[in-house]
Amino acid sequence: MATLLDASRAAPREPARDLALAALLGGLSTVAWGALWAWSASPWARYAAHDSWLDSAAFAALCRAVPGGSIVVPAALYALAWVLMIAAMMLPTTYPVLGIFRVMTRTRPDARRLLGVIVAGFLVAWFAFGLVAHALDAAVAWLGSRSPWLAGHGWLAGVAVLAAAGAFQWSALKYRCLEECHSPFSFISARWHGRSPRREAWRLGFDHGVFCVGCCWALMFVMFVVGTANIGWMLALAAAMAAEKNLPWGRRLRTPLGVALLLSAAALTAANL
Repeated sequence: MATLLDASRAAPREPARDLALAALLGGLSTVAWGALWAWSASPWARYAAHDSWLDSAAFAALCRAVPGGSIVVPAALYALAWVLMIAAMMLPTTYPVLGIFRVMTRTRPDARRLLGVIVAGFLVAWFAFGLVAHALDAAVAWLGSRSPWLAGHGWLAGVAVLAAAGAFQWSALKYRCLEECHSPFSFISARWHGRSPRREAWRLGFDHGVFCVGCCWALMFVMFVVGTANIGWMLALAAAMAAEKNLPWGRRLRTPLGVALLLSAAALTAANL
């Protein structure tokens, strides 16, 4: 740990390289936002909502061609679309970890490759969460198709998501995960020793993704209520999650966000009673 700390303190900040890394992350995020916007404005916008994959003859044919395709193909496409959303919403929040890691490994010939491994591990963690989200969404849809009462009271799922996200704002788990995000140097020094570079870099990225999921999963599920193809809500939620995760005053959002979500759940209930 002392060696890492000394290396970090001794390293020049290299503003040009810091700016290049920030520009790269910003550029990738911008491309992802652009792709999502183009998708939502296209004739295939319904697929952005992840509930109409099988309406396409091409996708239906693909599902028939792949063993278990009616489950595997929608799940894979859903998770890939989810990763596109994560690239837009969450990738820029990895800058503190990537920036410190770049300084620590600046003399290594494989430094850029290791940064790519970290990003890949981060996205894989969110990809796995996307599969879980798809399974839960599919389970709710399956139950709704078999229960006329539940199908007629689908708004209850929205209330449950909003209420759970609001309550989660005060949970110990959320702030345990946020602590890891707020201490990028400690996070890196606990996992990077340079003895197995690729494996350690992968663990860095994957663990960072897991903690990111841990503090943001509830707000991400709110997308199912407001619409996974709604760019405006995506931007608002992305800003809230980025502030909570990276800004020193992010903790102050706990109460305003929690209260707003609980009030939204109450308003949705009142509107449907």
